[in-house]
Amino acid sequence: MSARNFLTQGKKIVAIGRNFSEHAKELGNAVPKAPFFFLKPTSSYVANGGTVEIPTGCEVHHEVELAVVIGKEGRDYDASNAMDYVAGYALAIDMTARNLQNEAKSKGLPWSASKGFDTFTPISDFIPKEKINDTSNVDLWLKVNDTFRQNGNTKDMIFGIPTLLSYVSSIMKLETGDVILTGTPKGVGPIHAGDVIQAGLKVGGSSEDLITTQYNVSDRKGLFKA
Repeated sequence: MSARNFLTQGKKIVAIGRNFSEHAKELGNAVPKAPFFFLKPTSSYVANGGTVEIPTGCEVHHEVELAVVIGKEGRDYDASNAMDYVAGYALAIDMTARNLQNEAKSKGLPWSASKGFDTFTPISDFIPKEKINDTSNVDLWLKVNDTFRQNGNTKDMIFGIPTLLSYVSSIMKLETGDVILTGTPKGVGPIHAGDVIQAGLKVGGSSEDLITTQYNVSDRKGLFKA
């Protein structure tokens, strides 16, 4: 498969937790001393222009992130050559049912459900690798109803992308089309039905967005109730 088709053919989403110290602190979490991650299903993808659905009884928060798209299969990457396995990038939002996550954490249980609902990974089209020469200097922003909520830069990551790729690949094989969500800056917050979410990515202090996305928000119809 081509990494460009990650949205329909990718096998897994690996999401890095608490990779911006200010985000960890705003949720009252300890700042990690080593990377950690959780998995999300690819069925949670929703393409640019789609609709994010809020499950009944859930307080859903936005978390804008730079996504890395894997271009070739491998494991045990050394950080020094980890970027050789990268095909490109995308702009993603990791949606979180915060009340479900907090309840699971308080009981010492996994919180896959809080991250895994359908439409909980809004994501842009593929961005070719050459469009982002320095992954440690990428501006990420997110607005809800045209009001800024998040506005950060990847220079504030605790662990850089080569380190993240090396760590994850030391545990599991990464395959073409897999996506790594690399963490979110501070400013996460709730969304509600009727809201409009916009997000964007700028490279190297540029005044122009490399890519922007927009999503509507609606209530989810279905059996689930929190």
